[in-house]
Amino acid sequence: MAIDVIQHGGDPQVGNLATPVNSSGFSIPFIRNLPAYRKGLSANRRGLEIGMAHGYFIYGPFYLLGPLRNSEYASTAGLLAAVGLVAILTIALSMYASVGVTKPTTTLTTPDVPEDLGTSEGWGEFANGFFVGGAGGAFFAYLLCQTPYIDLIKTILG
Repeated sequence: MAIDVIQHGGDPQVGNLATPVNSSGFSIPFIRNLPAYRKGLSANRRGLEIGMAHGYFIYGPFYLLGPLRNSEYASTAGLLAAVGLVAILTIALSMYASVGVTKPTTTLTTPDVPEDLGTSEGWGEFANGFFVGGAGGAFFAYLLCQTPYIDLIKTILG
């Protein structure tokens, strides 16, 4: 006896499938609470939150694995590379905003997509917030790595 764990959510040709991963009691509240789908946020605030997270986590790989990782300029190079990547991603968001955005499609997990992400102006505000948040997040990670305790943390982690 086979159990169907994947159900179609309406028209099966659309590909909007309900799986245990995207439609469980844990996944739906988690996804709906992400900044992109949370109710009551402006497009600028959505971009700010998403940018902060991306800038903060992008800094680490450039700092630890970049070409200047064994030099005294590793932290500065990591900061500049992270801000550069955030700038490139912001340009991509701005280009998307300029091509005529249509209303976002709804899925089983996100039936109430924010209206401000359905306009070019909303995506422009999102891109502005993303750049400010991304640069700020990278700079915050840079400042954390400049603390005197970073050597102690590196010693503990190996």
